[in-house]
Amino acid sequence: MKISAKEEYGLRILLCIARSKGDKGMTIAQIAEKEGLSHQNVAKLCRVLRLNGLINSNRGQQGGYTLSKPADQIVIGDILNALDGKLFGQEFCMDHSGMPKLCTNSVDCSIRSLWRVVQHSVDNVLNNLTLKDLISSEENLYNVCKPLVEETQGVNI
Repeated sequence: MKISAKEEYGLRILLCIARSKGDKGMTIAQIAEKEGLSHQNVAKLCRVLRLNGLINSNRGQQGGYTLSKPADQIVIGDILNALDGKLFGQEFCMDHSGMPKLCTNSVDCSIRSLWRVVQHSVDNVLNNLTLKDLISSEENLYNVCKPLVEETQGVNI
């Protein structure tokens, strides 16, 4: 499994905006410089984030991007879904069926069960974390995440 550049950079942009001081927000140029990203990439990702209701844009000389709601109300799972979607969704088997239109393992598939369990565990963590949690220290975030991971052990899916 890989986290896409789109997901990584989108999260970094949101964290950058969340950490900014004042109500003005941040411009594309400011975000690009702070995060070491191209202006084009930041602009493209800000558009995706704005269209998905995660940030607001303010035009004009004093304009910039701000969070659409407080950081403690923006769920990480929602952010990643807006950027690229889930690791495993119902369409996965259709997209990866091999040469035939219907997967040869469509009736009894242990691989599908594996991906469902992984997705459930990932969702449990991501849907219980907010942007505010990510602003904290790495150690604090680990302490918040650990019980969420342990919580998924032994859960029927």
